[in-house]
Amino acid sequence: MSLSAARGRVLPFSEKEKTEEETGTLESSLLQLIDDNRRSSLQLREKTERSRKEAIRHAARTADLLVKAVNGGVEECFVNEKRIESEIRNLAVTVAKFGKQMDQWLAVTHAVNSAVKEIGDFENWMKTMEFDCKKITAAIRNIHEDQ
Repeated sequence: MSLSAARGRVLPFSEKEKTEEETGTLESSLLQLIDDNRRSSLQLREKTERSRKEAIRHAARTADLLVKAVNGGVEECFVNEKRIESEIRNLAVTVAKFGKQMDQWLAVTHAVNSAVKEIGDFENWMKTMEFDCKKITAAIRNIHEDQ
């Protein structure tokens, strides 16, 4: 029997009690369902919130790891760049030092070359003088023999 039909007619006392009892049980069942629904909704909301927080925590951790991975490569490149720049400066200093040393060696070889030239010129002059002395000596002998 429906609740509206039970309300529309006058029932005997025992039936009235039964209907009120049924209504009380129905009402308590409905309240129980509402309470269960509220409780399960609250649990679901809490579980969703925990899952959301955990997902955010995992996403942040993943982002941190990605940033570290990218920064690690960038940092390594930066360190290598600084090391290369330092080596370039050291090589530039070494090249300048060797350039000065080469200039000194060139000056020394030019001096030696000039000295050798002068020795060659002196040797040639000596040969010329020796030849002239021999001519003079031969001329004096000829004069002395002719007499």
